Amino acid sequence: MGVKDGKGGREGAPRAGGLDKTFGEGFSPARLWAVARKETLQLRRDPRSLILAFLVPIFMVLFFGYAINWDIRQIRLAVWDQDGTAQSRELLEALEGSGLFTVVGRVGGYPPLEEALARGRARLALVIPRGFGEGLVEGTPLPLQLLLDGSDANTATIARNYAEAILRRQGAVLLPRGASAPLPLQAEVRVWYNETLQSRNMVVPGLVAVIMSIMAAMLTSLTLAREWERGTMEPLAATPVRPVEVVGGKLLPYLGIGFFDLGMVVLLGITVFDVPFRGNPLWLGAMSLLFLLGALGLGIFISAVARSQMLAMQIAMVATYLPALLLSGFLFDIRGMPQFLQAVTYLVPARYFVAVLRAVQLKGVGLEVLWPEALFMAGYAALGLFLAGRAFRKEVAG
Repeated sequence: MGVKDGKGGREGAPRAGGLDKTFGEGFSPARLWAVARKETLQLRRDPRSLILAFLVPIFMVLFFGYAINWDIRQIRLAVWDQDGTAQSRELLEALEGSGLFTVVGRVGGYPPLEEALARGRARLALVIPRGFGEGLVEGTPLPLQLLLDGSDANTATIARNYAEAILRRQGAVLLPRGASAPLPLQAEVRVWYNETLQSRNMVVPGLVAVIMSIMAAMLTSLTLAREWERGTMEPLAATPVRPVEVVGGKLLPYLGIGFFDLGMVVLLGITVFDVPFRGNPLWLGAMSLLFLLGALGLGIFISAVARSQMLAMQIAMVATYLPALLLSGFLFDIRGMPQFLQAVTYLVPARYFVAVLRAVQLKGVGLEVLWPEALFMAGYAALGLFLAGRAFRKEVAG
């Protein structure tokens, strides 16, 4: 405890009086820039933060961009051809020629087929019955049998759809002229926005949102915790600097890093993964500013509450990585989730940023379509900055 001075105050407790006086002064851009310069110098002297800021985003977009791929090719196929006719051989050639299937074994009964599926040597098994070719010649083809490994339901469903489409098309080709068979209605299909139906065009924009969620919160989650651990928080609080100037000064360097990382990962997506960019870069920049302000403010709030760099990083990871990965619509369709989780996703800012990135890059739309997302992200930015300022004021004054 301090000793009372002649004015009724306490020696050794200059912070409270200094803070009261400081908060009464006007906003000073010079003080804000001084704090920003100090934070930039600290950042330059911390190699761990530099690696986290500049190298980790590149690694993440390249690693996950290649690793996350829902395009299914070279599906392993086992075959039991009981017919052995020219028609059955043409059918198998059509499956292999599509580039989607690879025949990994030709067997002579059900037990080898079951073993191939059980051991994972094949994902799909095709049984061609005896008399298949003769039935085609007569215009009454016999049904084929498909056996699928359903342990991976997504792959099994896609493999079945691919196989059925190829078999129907090839069956129509093999039928003699003038013969008729029950075929489905034919539809002329035109795919918009992702004409090649490649999963990376959907994955990479969503991945950008996830990376920015993690990086923004984790970088700033260290800033105030670093001050506490180094013992520089109380001297900072005793200086004539308002909380808004401290928070703003600490945000500015990381805001610049955030925009650099954003531009870098978007450029990697365009050049390395051939993801189209059809929208307005200025519109994307404005929406990214709102998102980064919210994420950076959240990081400062976590840093002020945790007071430990290790704890702050762990909290930031849990608060940003898991929700952004699982509840943003990046990996899983939100409409397929239970109603409770669908309601929770409205509290995940990455949900709106994922939607914005995909819509701007692939569809080329703007505010006329994405204004609800813009409102939510503006609210997120305001909340993040409010929490950051409130937490800093409480920590230095308490």
